[in-house]
Amino acid sequence: MIIPHTEIAADTLQTLIEECVTRDGTDYGEHEVSTARKVQQVMEQLERKEIYIVYSELLETCTLQTKETISNYKGL
Repeated sequence: MIIPHTEIAADTLQTLIEECVTRDGTDYGEHEVSTARKVQQVMEQLERKEIYIVYSELLETCTLQTKETISNYKGL
């Protein structure tokens, strides 16, 4: 289920994004990027609708997914 980022309280959204960008295995290339910058980049991508917050009822977790990933999953 896609959760519109505009429907999430600002502090909750901040925490959610921080948790996503600091998960083990997240790679941002050969240059170190601060958590604050990563959060800013994600917020910009959410505003441009390049990525979405997706909630899994089965796993009871949220992830960030690209529009392409969601389209491929839905078979669109």
